[in-house]
This record gives sequence, C-alpha cells and structure tokens, in this order.
Amino acid sequence: MRPEPRLPESSIVVRPEPPDSATYTQSSRLQAAGLARAIALFERAAEAVRLPAAPQPIVVADYGAANGHNSLKPLSAGIAVLRRRTRHDHAILVTHTDVPDNDFTALFKTLADDPDSYLHTDAKSFASAIGRSFYGQIVPSNTVNLGWTSWATQWVSRIPCELHDHVHVAYSGDDAARAAYAHQAALDWHDFVAFRGRELAPEGRLVVLTLAVDEDGTPGFRPLLDAIVATLADQARDGLLSDDELRRMAIPTFARGEKDFRAPFAPSGRFEGLTIEHLEMFNAEDRFWARLQTDDDAEAFGAQWAAFARAALFPALAGGLDGGAGDPRAAEFVERLEAAVAGRLAGAPEPMRIPLASVVLVKRGR
Repeated sequence: MRPEPRLPESSIVVRPEPPDSATYTQSSRLQAAGLARAIALFERAAEAVRLPAAPQPIVVADYGAANGHNSLKPLSAGIAVLRRRTRHDHAILVTHTDVPDNDFTALFKTLADDPDSYLHTDAKSFASAIGRSFYGQIVPSNTVNLGWTSWATQWVSRIPCELHDHVHVAYSGDDAARAAYAHQAALDWHDFVAFRGRELAPEGRLVVLTLAVDEDGTPGFRPLLDAIVATLADQARDGLLSDDELRRMAIPTFARGEKDFRAPFAPSGRFEGLTIEHLEMFNAEDRFWARLQTDDDAEAFGAQWAAFARAALFPALAGGLDGGAGDPRAAEFVERLEAAVAGRLAGAPEPMRIPLASVVLVKRGR
C-alpha cells in the first residue's frame, strides 16, 4: 500500500509555475471570492486585539501560507490598522506557516517582490516562516495577537479512505467513505481550533475563510468536479491511467456546515479559551461566470476554471499516480487533464456554486 500523502494546508499547491503565471493568476483571482468580507473582519479584529507593550513585537500569524499571494492583501490591511494603533517603531512580526514541503522560497520571493507586500508598506514589519502543520502547535503559547487563514482548513490532514465513484467525497455514494471523511474533518477542526487557542494571546483573534456547504449540504463546484471525474474515466479507458491509479485519485477536502464549526465549542460555547465571535455562511460570486455573461467567451470560461483546478486541485490528483507527484508522467497528466476539463466546461458552461464560511475566533482571558 502506498503511504498516505502529506496534504497541503492551502489549496494553492502548484510549485513548478512562477507566481505570475497564468495558471496562478486564474486560481488566485477565483480565490479572491469572498475575500473582501473576510478582510473587513480582519481589519475589525486588528482594531480589537490587545497589543503588547514595546519592545515586545506584535505577532501576526498566517496559517496555510503557501506562496503568500492569497495573504498579501489581508495581512497588509490588518497591519495598517495595527500601525494606526501603535508607535511607528513598534515591531510587527509576521509568521507564515505551512507544511514542511511548502515552497518557502516562492513565499519569500513573493514577500520581497510583490508591490502588495506588507514589507513594502510598513518598515517595521518583519517576515518569518515555520514549516509545520497547523493541526499541531506551531508557535509558543499566548504569543499570537492576530491570526489569518484562507482557503486552507478544508484540507483534511490525512486521506481516511479511497473513493471508488468520485474524486470528492461529497458526491460519492459510499456512505462509509463519507462517514470516514466527516470523522477526519471533525478531528482536524477540533485540533486546529485547540492549538490556536493555545497560541493566541489573551484578547487575540483569528479570522478564518474556508469552504462551507450549500443549502443542499454539498460543497458546490459540482460541474467542475464532474468534469474532472469524466476526464479521468476517459484517461483510464484510453490506458493513460491504471485502475489502481484512478482509484487512488481524490481531492481530500471537506466542507463544513454551521454545526461542524460549532462542534468543538459545545455545549458551553467556549473551547481552549476561545469563543466564536462571528460565523457567517454565504455563497461567493463565480467571477468567471460573470465574465462569460458579458463577453460570451465559453472557451475562456472553461480555460479559467481549468486553470483554477490545475493550481488548486490537480496536484492532489497527481499524488495518486504510481510514482506520486514525482511520477515522470505527472506533467503530461496535468496538461491533458487541464485541456480536457477546459473543453468540457466550455462545451456546456454553467455557474459554479461557491459556498464559503467566515469565522472569527477570540480568546477571552486576562
């Protein structure tokens, strides 16, 4: 049996392509959906957190940073608020975290080169990075004043079982698999919240933007996921994938409902010193569909969604190849998959449902 892969803590996991590639651009453009609401919450959190006295630095944590692009605007906005509340020379230490095999070189290049980086707008902000999963404790207890994470906590820490009829458990007919994923996701959210409760300083706050379930209890994205399933089946039929490889391919994310988010806090509403200050479920705009309504370019619509899937989802699927993500066929597999998915979506375009949740956790204490 192949070992279970170590999963990313951000859905932007493509490493070979530079940050300004077309693929990354399309992916991050979609992931900006819902970001304005979350940034507003982050700014309000920055207004409310208790600040340490200088020379102790103000600590900001970015959980599931990947290459940093999805964090730049929120972190810069939050740091601008913090700076208005304190002296111009009070140091702000930003700690970016992700799993050990994250591309931290790309992260530091983003921070150094991107004009939106807080390093260009605040002279007394300092960047650091830690390669450790956020399903455990990452930094010392009671040190983080303000935390941020987006599009990351939906990834389960381990694949609990194989899926035999779909790439996503939400659309699988296997009740046992659905239960296994739900159990793993519950453990992961419990651990994520518990360790953030230890790390946050008193009156510290954490803003979470993550996938949620729709009114029907599913995570949306159905046309995209079905296009991926159909394309993989074609590749298996054509002999490009073995049956074992096809069976191993899965997108190991789990979208939570309100009850799932609140579970660790039941029944008292408090857990590891944390309470939920804000919880909102909403559907983000499909920006690619909105563009299609104005330019009537179905091919562009298909290409944009396929580019998003290539950056956010295909690396997880490539992990199912016999040689894993390092399989010599991986590059060709991704190219073929992107082209075919783009063609399917262009041929029958329909809007994607993008259910999201924003959560603000606050640590009450002395």
